[in-house]
Amino acid sequence: MDVLKEIEKIKKQLHNSVDVASRVIQKNGVFVGFVYLKSMTDNLIFSQALFEPISNFEGELSFEVLSEIVKANDVEECESADFIKKILGGAVLIFLSNSEDVLSVDILHFNTRAPQEPPTSPVIMGPREGFTEDYKTNMTLLRRRFHSEELVFEELVVGKSTQTKIVISYLDGIVDKKIVKEVKKKIESIDIDGIVDSYYLIDLISNRPNSILKQIGQSEKPDIISAKMLEGRVAIIVDNSPIVLTVPFVFLEDLQNSNDYYTNYTYSTLLRFIRVAAILMSVLGQGIYIALQLFHYNILPMKYLITIADSTQQVPFTPFIEILFISLLFQILYEVSLRLPSYLGLATSVVGALILGDTGVKAGLLSPPTVIVVAIAKIAIYTVPEQSSQITLLQYVFILIGASLGLLGIVGASIYFLAYANTIENFGAPYLAPFSPFIFSDNKDGVLKVPLSSMENRPKSFKNEKRKRINESE
Repeated sequence: MDVLKEIEKIKKQLHNSVDVASRVIQKNGVFVGFVYLKSMTDNLIFSQALFEPISNFEGELSFEVLSEIVKANDVEECESADFIKKILGGAVLIFLSNSEDVLSVDILHFNTRAPQEPPTSPVIMGPREGFTEDYKTNMTLLRRRFHSEELVFEELVVGKSTQTKIVISYLDGIVDKKIVKEVKKKIESIDIDGIVDSYYLIDLISNRPNSILKQIGQSEKPDIISAKMLEGRVAIIVDNSPIVLTVPFVFLEDLQNSNDYYTNYTYSTLLRFIRVAAILMSVLGQGIYIALQLFHYNILPMKYLITIADSTQQVPFTPFIEILFISLLFQILYEVSLRLPSYLGLATSVVGALILGDTGVKAGLLSPPTVIVVAIAKIAIYTVPEQSSQITLLQYVFILIGASLGLLGIVGASIYFLAYANTIENFGAPYLAPFSPFIFSDNKDGVLKVPLSSMENRPKSFKNEKRKRINESE
């Protein structure tokens, strides 16, 4: 084999990129060539694992000898069709002038973020580890929780340009194999230039990609994903993303929180009822407030009506314009606080709350009850942060309906929305299960939370092969 010619050919295929490194040495009359990406290979590891063992070898070099003397775990023969793929994956290719065979040695090394508590799922008690952007680390975090041969990882590659590694994980003997096949089929059918993050997959594998309703579960915490896998769900790990997806997904999952399982079950039940109330207040509160002011003020108690009238009589805007303006103001402040540096974001929040809010009320441009209603609606969103984007959209929908059709329109829109949500099925799981259809056993961990010892069976909301998860002692 002409080592120099092969190396030049590879460099040309990679457009002579500056991070493509090569080296050729002569040992006992045999030319040895190395090709790798220096941006993905640690020089110290390369030197200790490959270069020094080969340089110090005194005998005659051959492909078989080369395979034995390199100090690495992932060593294999590589076909010419896979040269570029191996190099881009972080491997080092080794060529010998006296052999047509090529050795691929995987010594991929790059800096990764250490597992830490994710900002989206803080806990008072319980595990604080979070997934990272390295899919191998994420697989390790799951493997640590399942010391069993039932845990399965299957790797797929998606994206013509990014060649993103996607790992499907599930528990064999618990998961329904039809769900696994459907997930693999949808991912394998994706034809796209690149997958940058796991959120790219959400639209591509959802049954109704145009729906405003969330249809794929996601989490940054290994303990949450592990618990979902134990119920029979499939986890989808995407390289370069700390967000792991799960299917099937039902709305009830977002009403639950990892803290619920690390505290008293009666307290967890109370918190879940509070979350339900918060969602209703957040979605419907502003629309109902406008409807009462514009169309149904006669049903309000007299004292409350007098208070509202006194507060709003100097305000130059209609209730609809006032609510819409304050809602947009809160949303702008939220977006600004997310994107500015932390110290500037805090200052902006203070300015927005004190100057724009308080000064607007004192100037007579805004009424105190309206500010309170909008503030409660915006704060209540984050009792269920996983649904924040959907709830925000629904807020504006119900503001428009309340301003145009009153309470009757809100009731009708609520019925229509529930009926629509009831038609959505995600990988065999009804979106509103276990409430519609009503499944009594699944409601043990629904809005109500019973002790773990009372939850003997896995959910019936979606299929799984093994219903029993707690065997009663004889």
